[in-house]
Amino acid sequence: MGSLFFILSVLCFQASISHAVYYRAPKPISIYGYRPTAKASNVIDACRRRTTNWAANRRALADCAVGFGKAALGGKNGAIYVVTNPSDDPVNPKPGMLRYGVIQKKPLWIIFAKDMVIKLKNELMINSYKTIDGRGRKVEIAYGPCITIQRVSHVIIHGISLHDCKPGRSGRVRDSTDHAGQRRGSDGDAIDIFHSSHIWVDHCFFARAADGLIDIIHASNFITISNNYFSQHDKVMLIGHKDNNIEDKITKVTIVYNHFGPGLVQRMPRVRLGYAHVANNRYDEWRMYAIGGSANPTIFSEGNYFSAANNRNTKEVTKREVHNGWKNWKWRSSKDFFLHGAYFIPSGYGSCTPGYTRQQSFPVANGNQVLALTANAGPLRCTYNRAC
Repeated sequence: MGSLFFILSVLCFQASISHAVYYRAPKPISIYGYRPTAKASNVIDACRRRTTNWAANRRALADCAVGFGKAALGGKNGAIYVVTNPSDDPVNPKPGMLRYGVIQKKPLWIIFAKDMVIKLKNELMINSYKTIDGRGRKVEIAYGPCITIQRVSHVIIHGISLHDCKPGRSGRVRDSTDHAGQRRGSDGDAIDIFHSSHIWVDHCFFARAADGLIDIIHASNFITISNNYFSQHDKVMLIGHKDNNIEDKITKVTIVYNHFGPGLVQRMPRVRLGYAHVANNRYDEWRMYAIGGSANPTIFSEGNYFSAANNRNTKEVTKREVHNGWKNWKWRSSKDFFLHGAYFIPSGYGSCTPGYTRQQSFPVANGNQVLALTANAGPLRCTYNRAC
């Protein structure tokens, strides 16, 4: 009888250890003395650099996306449109203005004749099959309403800065050559992606918007957010509008090679209902949490670099916006790298891998290699007649 009691006691003790380990914060890992077994590669940048004369072959960029937004064409099959005039007219834009280019019905690859700061008078409504390509210029959209991508598809935004975005006003805004609709006023997001698909946002800078930096809502799908630099903001990225917006269950987003820099508070991202593959991103700071959500989303955190701030108590990467029922949600951490006490609390059972097609898939490096992968996050300093 004594032997049986001893065996049962050991089994119960082992079971309690197993359960505790599943939710225990991982120990911080030191980078000192670690030698990676293989050199990491930012496959988006490697693809882009294969085009040696980038200025003459700008459209080759459209072949370089990975993840769920891989098929975004932008203006790949269209003509080049050159922005020469930084001014704006929300209803009757003139040729040479950015707004005139983005409302056209045909595909266009939009570039800029010079450095410029564009202060929009109301939200910029982008039509389908457009690329905004800021390479070779310093292009800022700032100090006014910023970008809305609504009920369209195949949009690429690359190499621009969006900061200090303000709410839009009630009034008419043109979204195509033959339609100007009445708008109630935008919230002040840097980029609002609303019921749109095949969208790629790459190598941009984001900071200080009145609302979110990027919102992906109302059944938007096949999105990649990559190589961007985020700084100085509270609510960074929202995926899914509200807990009861069940249409957001279809949403699939890839968040890869981004640098979440200083001064950020939360939502990197915050996910409702849908799926987020968060891979090879650098996290320097989160004042509340880095990755959060509600309404049973699926989140796969893979190969990220999480460095908790030394002077703050917010070491936990994750936050569930509920008190109960979340332990069945599929939130996983694989190959992540934790510093200064950072830790990720996993949950759920079964696979949560993204299920990419062969064309969408990409190799994910270990988190200790992310500093190299994200070294060029944000707009690139591209010089004509040199590789970029």
